[in-house]
Amino acid sequence: MTVAGRPVVRTGRPGRPGRRTAEPAWLRIDLGLFVGALGLSLLGCVLVWSATRASVGASAGLKQLVALVVGLGCAAVVTRVELRTIRAVAPVVYVLAVLGLAAVVSPVGSTVNGSRSWIRLPGGFSLQPSELMKVALAIGLAMLLADRAEQLLRQRHRDVALAWVVAGIPVLLVLAQPDLGSALVLVAMAVVVLASAGAPPLWTLGVGLAGAAAVAAAFLTPVLAGYQRNRLRAFLDPSIDPQGIGYQTRQVRIAIGSGGLTGQGLFEGRQTQGGFIPFQETDFVFSVAGEELGFLGAAGLVVLLGFVVVRCLVVARRADAFGRLVATGVAVWFGVQAFENVGMNLGLMPVTGLPLPFVSSGGSSLIASWIALGLLGNVAAGTGARTRGIRSR
Repeated sequence: MTVAGRPVVRTGRPGRPGRRTAEPAWLRIDLGLFVGALGLSLLGCVLVWSATRASVGASAGLKQLVALVVGLGCAAVVTRVELRTIRAVAPVVYVLAVLGLAAVVSPVGSTVNGSRSWIRLPGGFSLQPSELMKVALAIGLAMLLADRAEQLLRQRHRDVALAWVVAGIPVLLVLAQPDLGSALVLVAMAVVVLASAGAPPLWTLGVGLAGAAAVAAAFLTPVLAGYQRNRLRAFLDPSIDPQGIGYQTRQVRIAIGSGGLTGQGLFEGRQTQGGFIPFQETDFVFSVAGEELGFLGAAGLVVLLGFVVVRCLVVARRADAFGRLVATGVAVWFGVQAFENVGMNLGLMPVTGLPLPFVSSGGSSLIASWIALGLLGNVAAGTGARTRGIRSR
């Protein structure tokens, strides 16, 4: 039974009628997930502040804190919206996100570091639609595929083809910016969500082969601009671009290596405070943790990121088909970005410009991540309500 959309919990001894109380929705969300993400976000504000205090004072850290407050507000609102309403408006959200991506490649967009990925807003703020597209794709694909997944039926070829059209449009628009990192995240989300929804294995194999061919083309042909190829290859040989990304990656490795076990101390890192790493607060914020907090601090950051991804998968495992696919898409998003960002800081992956979820400077990334958490909170609350309803019968 429900009261005003909330499940009723019966209290009292077995066999005797008890009073009925309406359980608040916030009691049913996955608090561990939210606490872990909040810890990452607050740590990110401190690391961004440390990386930028010598050049701009506290302004970058304050902007990150403002974005966190906005993100928390958005998550709270999304958590309160009924999941069936989110499922119903998914097409509208997707279309708006695609229009945002189209606006970026139009004269409205702004170019930063060779990528036309932002729309300038008043007050010195900017919007990166590719981050919000990750939210839109997660709920859009889930809406398309949930019905047959709920019935444990294999997806029809026409449904999978439509899903790839839905995923392919934003991928092409993101590549046009160009933003190879975000495009890879969107493709990874689509592959895993489709596989989880029961797509025929032939589709997954075909997309995997196409992805391998695209990666080979990026390295071996002029499909990408010269600076983009340099960014991809410099992790193997920093001498390819000694004044650009090669210099950055060398300085990042020096910073992380000099941190030792316990670090040089917050606000005391020589590379960080000396400004030797350009744009350290975005792509290379992990190096701040490595230098100033040491191996223990950086390892703790990785463990916390892993905890958030695992909790996303726990939410997915307990949810219905729509919620499971949404949570799976979000888990892939966070997991791929965390792996790529930490990997490129350690010299194990090419530099693609992907932010570290909840940690890197960037209001769009942080707000979009918290909107995604709001969705997962909604999914978890719905799962908890159904579980309590079954037990009360």
